[in-house]
Amino acid sequence: MASPALSRFLPRFGVAAAVASALGLAGCQSLNSQDTLPPVSGVQPLKGLAQNVSVRRNSQGMPLIESSTFHDALFTLGYVHASDRINQMVTLRLLAQGRLAEMSGPDVLDVDRFMRAVNLKKSASELYNASSPRLKRFFEVYARGVNAYLFRYRDKLPADLAQTGYKPEYWKPEDSALLFCLLNFSESANLQEELSALVLAQKIGADKLAWLTPSYPDEPLPAAESDKLKGVNLGQIPGLATLTSINERLGSLNTLGVSTSSNWAIAPQRSRSGRSLLANDLSTPMQAPSLWTFVQIRAPKYQAAGVSIAGIPTLLSGFNGKVAWSMSQVSGDTQDLFLEKVKRQGSALYYEHNGKWLPTIVRNETFFAKGQRPIREAVYETRHGPLLNSAQSLTSGYGLALQTADFKDDKSLDAFFDLSRAQNVEKASDASREIRAIPLNMVFADASNIGWQVTGRFPNRREGEGLLPSPGWDGRFDWDGYADAMLHPYDQDPPQGWVGTANQRTVPHGYGMQLSNSWAAPERSERLGQLAGNGKHDSRSVIAMQYDQTTLFAAKLKSMFQAPGMALPLKQAIDALPAADRAKAQETLGRLMAFDGRLAATSSDAAIYQLFLQESAKQIFLDELGPQTSATWKAFVSNANLSYAAQADHLLGREDSPFWDDLRTAQKEDKPVILARSLAAAITAGDSLLGADHKAWQWGKLHSYTWKNTSGQTLRGPVAAGGDHTTLNASPYNWGQDFATTQVQALRMIVDFGQVEPMMGQGGIGQSGNPASPNYANGIDPWLKAQYLSFPMQPQNFDKVYGKTRLTLVPGK
Repeated sequence: MASPALSRFLPRFGVAAAVASALGLAGCQSLNSQDTLPPVSGVQPLKGLAQNVSVRRNSQGMPLIESSTFHDALFTLGYVHASDRINQMVTLRLLAQGRLAEMSGPDVLDVDRFMRAVNLKKSASELYNASSPRLKRFFEVYARGVNAYLFRYRDKLPADLAQTGYKPEYWKPEDSALLFCLLNFSESANLQEELSALVLAQKIGADKLAWLTPSYPDEPLPAAESDKLKGVNLGQIPGLATLTSINERLGSLNTLGVSTSSNWAIAPQRSRSGRSLLANDLSTPMQAPSLWTFVQIRAPKYQAAGVSIAGIPTLLSGFNGKVAWSMSQVSGDTQDLFLEKVKRQGSALYYEHNGKWLPTIVRNETFFAKGQRPIREAVYETRHGPLLNSAQSLTSGYGLALQTADFKDDKSLDAFFDLSRAQNVEKASDASREIRAIPLNMVFADASNIGWQVTGRFPNRREGEGLLPSPGWDGRFDWDGYADAMLHPYDQDPPQGWVGTANQRTVPHGYGMQLSNSWAAPERSERLGQLAGNGKHDSRSVIAMQYDQTTLFAAKLKSMFQAPGMALPLKQAIDALPAADRAKAQETLGRLMAFDGRLAATSSDAAIYQLFLQESAKQIFLDELGPQTSATWKAFVSNANLSYAAQADHLLGREDSPFWDDLRTAQKEDKPVILARSLAAAITAGDSLLGADHKAWQWGKLHSYTWKNTSGQTLRGPVAAGGDHTTLNASPYNWGQDFATTQVQALRMIVDFGQVEPMMGQGGIGQSGNPASPNYANGIDPWLKAQYLSFPMQPQNFDKVYGKTRLTLVPGK
């Protein structure tokens, strides 16, 4: 549920697909071959199994693994993950290692430099070494299963992997910990925001920056954060343009994150059956394959069905027959960027700390790019962490050091396994509290109880809030350990009868520990509360919530238009427009005041509403942050995708903002004047995009779903889309750029304890990452039609869902 730079894990991947596309790994459909598809029936001997294992698949290819031992189940999980998603697994591993150029060539060397500096290998080593012997055995067995696939299919790999010429290395247990660290790295959006903030500050100065980096609607602007940058010559940051360019490429890796995720649980008193319900939505970019994959395991001492990432033998959300658990992004700020004053003396690089110049630590890295000779480069580290712009031949000016949490005593991998075996909410809560290596909102339920727990490892900052880069030479902004896990927000069986998260601020400003300043806008969570707190619920009402496309921002916008200090000045500003524009502004305002907030694809009022939002962003900010092709504007649009946006903040308030004045004119404009222009511009833009018949306009003609494969070819679409970034059925677009849908809530899970078989779900685009598979994109249609699959826990119901056709894996020699 997105690093921000990678954003968000990488997070904000239709993973291998997103990476492949973003980094130039085209998948060639003409090379697809049925030979690359492992069988789904018959008998297959595999060395490493102790006893026979059955693998059945449902209508969308999601596997049921039935085994006599947990050892064989884990081995088979590794084999099945590799069978379905080997390209994704290999690509993510290379990305995390900073070795993509070995597969893709020199064009991605900058991405490799960035990732090599971040050094997830070190984090993964700490995390793996801190795990229990039991957990290490699990990862070792899983790795053997992956390698059984790699050995058997070494000459029949999927076409989009085979054509690269790269020969995948065998899987190591530590590689699974590495992918987990990649997920964690992208779960914090703030690195990407901090880099974008520096780009913005270079254009407008530190004095105005706080107006563009609001924390939340009811909070003051973070002036103290932007004050940290005053007096800093922001033009002396070598490589910032390169880092922001990498950021753009990694933006598609946002897909690894869960930036528009949500999860909630309904208590028995609000349930029609008198038993709890739980729901989880995870976003994915519209590219095959998605990051997420469903799997079900049944072994004598372990049974569970749920959401996994190929390469990690852990169910991140799921159901075990007694307890359901789910994750969403907590938007935790667990990364800080420090500006470091640097200078070179001879061959050594020094940085300043409390008036003294200290030598950097030097780490030499060798890069192997396909078709080129090896390149050896130095990565420099300060006391805060690696300099992300080390590769820019730093000699003076400022380095950008990234500090992240260490995992030397972390038991998160064990905790996820314990969570999947929990038999009640109390045990699930205990296990969740031990998850420290990744910041998540964990919501869980059993038949009678519900709960919520924030996980992660959050730094204690001596001063500042970490929203914007800090001066590394000043020890006042250093970290001082981590917040006590007992301070992490949690709740259990609240009187209101539900718990839920949608990436919103979950604690008040000034709470006893700092989680973040990078929350998503509040409207999705407010709508969640509005629906969850109304009436009695069952799986049907929960499905309706997952597909809900009503925005509460429209009502807030109307309140702003009608406010005592706005209504008359706005009317006067509209009246002062030229006649043609005056009529357009009056039409837009009238339609907005009548709009009910339902962002249906067929709604004409929704189209006008969204045109107004888009045009207002340009009217307010483009004069100072443009042109639209500039790095500054791209940074501004990017930040709106990551957290509460300056666009929304200005529309609902900030009448005293300097950005209301249009610098392109001689006079000084105010908010009513700019709003009047925006209202008129909405009709002008609509006439251009949708034609002159305003009643025939439809939101879905501007906003659509288009699914693509790894080579950028369209699999499905365009299909008219409703909703936006503020709706529970989220379909965000780039506010200030265009209306193209960037993500969808594609993987969904519901557990209704009132049903005989409680769990149902949707798998997103498709189970398989192999374009030759019939399960490559067969999840799109059920998603569009709101069709869910059952995941039965009772063996007598397996045949109905998974059929009788099975692949039997037997011990081989």
